[in-house]
Amino acid sequence: MRYLVPGVNRYSAPNAVFRGQWTNQGGSDVKRGLLRGGVATLAAGTAALGIALAGVTGAPAGEPSELPNVIVIQTDDQTLESMRVMEETNAKLAERGATFPNHVTNFPLCCPSRATLQTGQYAHNHGIMGNEPPRGGYQQFDTSNTIAVWLEARGYVTAHVGKYMNGYGSADEYEEGERGTTVVPPGWTEWYTAAARGQNVYNYRLNENGVIVNYGATVEEFKQDVFTNHAVQLIDEHLGAGSPLYLQLDYTAPHGGGPNPSPQLPQDCEGTAKPAPRHANAFDTEPLPMPDSFNELDVSDKPEDIQEIDQIGAEELANITTRYRCRLESLLSVDEGVAAVMNALRAHDALDNTYILFTSDNGFFHGEHRIPTGKNRVYEEAIRVPLIMRGPDVPKGVVVEDMTTNADLAATIVDASGATPSLEIDGRSLLPAAKHPAIERGRELLIETPRYAAVRTQRYEWVEHRTGEAELYDLVEDPSQLTSLHADPELEEVRERLATRLAALRTCAGDSCLLKPALEPKLKLDRGRHNGKNCVDARIKAGFEGDDKAEIAAAEFFAEDDEVSNVDSAPFKYEYRPRDLDKGKATIRLRASLIDGRRSSWEKDLRICP
Repeated sequence: MRYLVPGVNRYSAPNAVFRGQWTNQGGSDVKRGLLRGGVATLAAGTAALGIALAGVTGAPAGEPSELPNVIVIQTDDQTLESMRVMEETNAKLAERGATFPNHVTNFPLCCPSRATLQTGQYAHNHGIMGNEPPRGGYQQFDTSNTIAVWLEARGYVTAHVGKYMNGYGSADEYEEGERGTTVVPPGWTEWYTAAARGQNVYNYRLNENGVIVNYGATVEEFKQDVFTNHAVQLIDEHLGAGSPLYLQLDYTAPHGGGPNPSPQLPQDCEGTAKPAPRHANAFDTEPLPMPDSFNELDVSDKPEDIQEIDQIGAEELANITTRYRCRLESLLSVDEGVAAVMNALRAHDALDNTYILFTSDNGFFHGEHRIPTGKNRVYEEAIRVPLIMRGPDVPKGVVVEDMTTNADLAATIVDASGATPSLEIDGRSLLPAAKHPAIERGRELLIETPRYAAVRTQRYEWVEHRTGEAELYDLVEDPSQLTSLHADPELEEVRERLATRLAALRTCAGDSCLLKPALEPKLKLDRGRHNGKNCVDARIKAGFEGDDKAEIAAAEFFAEDDEVSNVDSAPFKYEYRPRDLDKGKATIRLRASLIDGRRSSWEKDLRICP
């Protein structure tokens, strides 16, 4: 990994200008199989993770692998808000790992998002721009170059359970064909994947390693439970057998599903998600959340297709409430599945050598901005999704401030496993972000569909629609996105910069998707020694340098976790005082916010002279 471990530095002269040994906000980036920085960096990074170097593909049979196991658990259409009901997931993952509340999906629709997970690429690079041909669907996806293929080459047992991609095993391909239901895509050792009628929770088919297995309508055949049982069996079969395991467990909850009417309880969830019978009516009295954006009164600032949506009436409100309750209930079986997977890992003494990532492909609407249902729009309810990670060297219970995207998932898996991708990856590894949760890397994230493209920074979201319409939201002052500022004359400078950033992101690939501000911290300090150790005087002059220094709009200076100064005008400097910093070991952090809303921060450990 490229980030530097903070430490006390030796200085050669008084009033030295210090520019080195900051905790690096650049993180661990992946391109064509090498961590940027070359082979030596790759070796250092894998050693730091406690995993084997390239060429070591497993352990003798019966011995645990030195390479970490990786498990990805993904839900379908889950909102960030709904995480509150997943007690097991929160206790076993969030409280024991890192939570990423600023995680967004590049394309808020099932198939494009799942293609990004498989490739680490934005949709304009992997080419899946919809759920169905000709723009998208499994039929259009290149299955020969995915994380499964890369991990298999690294020596992993690769297992898929659940929903793969929209269109996989569709009914008209059931009999034969190279894209048919019985086909197992390249790279997968084990394959237990929903085929025809993939969203049904009863009366469905699974492709089980190339053999079609029909499931019926009994309680025991409830789909989420079948997925969990397959996952646990695969863990039991492969852990300790000598090869590391990559398991991707794709639940279909809380997506709507059949059959309608349901052959089992509950009977009031027709046309929406189907809970397990044991969870029927668990949230029958749960109130529907009504944030400020719910049934938005004035949408005159929004595009015409939003303005054309009528306000939600009593009947529609009742329908939304029912769907919401059914969707929450459907997540309870997933929550139990997460617990079962964790218990299986614990039984094999594998928790300390396993990365577990929990996420969703996209979010969902429940009446926000008058949108009664669905996704595939640019607003927060659709693009922000859960992301939790637990694993070796992931601190317990931390909340990561930086923005992340679903293109980061493949980059993280590659980083953790040492696998060699043969695609340019547009995301960056989450491992450094988890280890340094307060560090922000000046990121700008792309959200794209054929209907619009948007750039999201820590403060702003700028949207350009195919119709020529535009939206601009200040996510700090207006997190509910109630007022678009696209016509505000005072923000012309902001719009121009964001439009320039978006134009570059629309065609970015690899490195060009990961550009960060040309900005670095700058310190002036006096060195000293105390008890034979280097130290610095507490009067530290802090500021910034770099080509983007003129783009700074505000700067914050921290001592430990306390903000000691907030500067909103040039020259964006601060001189630390003795009262700011405790004697001995101390940490300072600098954060710069740019005009376009990007935010960069740096952290440094120092020893303060008495």
